[in-house]
Amino acid sequence: MVKVVVVGGGWAGSGASLAAKKAGADEVTLLERTDMLLGTGLVGGIMRNNGRFTATEEMMAMGGGELFEDTDNNARHQNIEFPGHKHATLYDIALIEPAVKKRLENAGINVKTLSRVKGLETDGSRITSVTTEDGETYEADVFVETTGTAGPQGNCSKYGNGCAMCVYRCPSFGPRISLAAKAGADEFMGQKGDGSIGAMSGSCKLHKDSLSEDIVSQLDKTGVALIAIPEHLRKGEKALETKACQQYALKEFNDNIILLDTGHAKLMSPFYPLDTLRQIPGFENARFEDPYAGGMGNSMRYLAISYRDDSLKVEGLDNLFCGGEKAGLLVGHTEAICTGTLAGHNAVRYARKKDLLTIPDSLAVGDAVSYVGKQMRTKEGITKKYTFSGSVYFNRMKENNLYTTDINEIKQRAEQAGLTNVFNQSVK
Repeated sequence: MVKVVVVGGGWAGSGASLAAKKAGADEVTLLERTDMLLGTGLVGGIMRNNGRFTATEEMMAMGGGELFEDTDNNARHQNIEFPGHKHATLYDIALIEPAVKKRLENAGINVKTLSRVKGLETDGSRITSVTTEDGETYEADVFVETTGTAGPQGNCSKYGNGCAMCVYRCPSFGPRISLAAKAGADEFMGQKGDGSIGAMSGSCKLHKDSLSEDIVSQLDKTGVALIAIPEHLRKGEKALETKACQQYALKEFNDNIILLDTGHAKLMSPFYPLDTLRQIPGFENARFEDPYAGGMGNSMRYLAISYRDDSLKVEGLDNLFCGGEKAGLLVGHTEAICTGTLAGHNAVRYARKKDLLTIPDSLAVGDAVSYVGKQMRTKEGITKKYTFSGSVYFNRMKENNLYTTDINEIKQRAEQAGLTNVFNQSVK
C-alpha cells in the first residue's frame, strides 16, 4: 500500500495530489494550513499567456490537464491581449477554488484544510511522518512539499514593506513551515539584481465597484483596461525591479494602470500608494481587496527554495519531492501545476521503486525544469525569475523553437517523447 502526503494546498499541491492518485497511490492526503486551497491562485487568474499556452497544452497531451480544464471552464475572459502578452485566459477567482476542491475530493483525495504542519519525524534522511498544529500525525511512504516560499510576517517586514495583509493570511493561520529545512536539507533565497533578498508579489486587486463605471464596463466587456497615469504620478522604472513577476516589468506597466478582470480588478503592480492612485481619473474611490494594505506593499517570496534534481526529488532527503516555488525561481500558476504534477507522479514512482520520470528538453515543461534547476545554482541565476509567460525563460522558449500555439504540433512532440498520457497511467 502506497501512502503519499502532500503538504501545501496551492496549485502545485493540488496538481501533486491528483498526479499521485492517478499514478496509483492507495492513499493521498493533502494538508493545507488555511481554510482554502490554491494559495496565491485565490487572487491570481492569468493563464495561457505567451508560453504558458504551450506548457498548458503539453501537460494536457501528457495527461496532466485536469486543473487547466478547471481554469478554462471557469474563465471570465479568453484569448485576450494586454501589453507584452497574447492569448491569455483569465479565470474567475471566486469560482476556481470550490471547483478544484471538488475535483480533488471526487478523485478520492483526503483534503485537510486548517492543517498547518508544524513538525516531522525522520529516520536518517527519510521523513516518516508529519504532525499538524492540532496534534494529528500523518505517516507516509513519500512526501511532496508545496508550501511555497512566502511569509511569515517577519520576513515581509525584514525584506519588504511589512505585513500587507495578503491572501496568505499568516496572522490568522500561522506561518509556513519548510519541511525540507526542518528535515535538514539545504535551501536558498532568491535575490534581486542589487543583491537584496526575495521578490515582491507582482500584482494587487481593487474592488471593482470602487472604480468608475467606464472602467468597470471596459473590464466586463474586454477583460482589460489601460488607463494612462499622469506623468507627474509615475513611479519610475525602479519600482518594476521589485516584482516577482518580471514578465510584467515592462515600460507600459509603469506608464499606465493596467487592469485585468478576474472578478476583482487585478492591478498589475506590486502595490500602489492609495493617495496617489486616487488622483488618477476613474480611481477617485479606489479600494484594495488584496492585499488589504495594497497601498504600502505586498507579500515577499522566494525565501525558502529547495535544491532538487530534474525529477523534483529534494537533495539530501530520500523521500521528499517538491513543486511550485519550492522547486525553484519559477513564477506562476501554470508553472506550479506543471512542477506539482511531476513531483506527485514521481512520488509514486519512488514508492514503487521505479525509475523516476524526467521530461526531456524537447518539451518546454522539461526544458524549464532542467534549465531553472541549473540556473538557480549560479550567482547570476538566482537574481532572475523564470516563467513561460515572459522575461528570461520565454525568450529561451522562442530561441529554442519551443513556443508554439499549434496544438497538433504540441501533441506530436509529446508523442515523440513517448509521454502521451503518461500522467494518466498507473505505476505498477
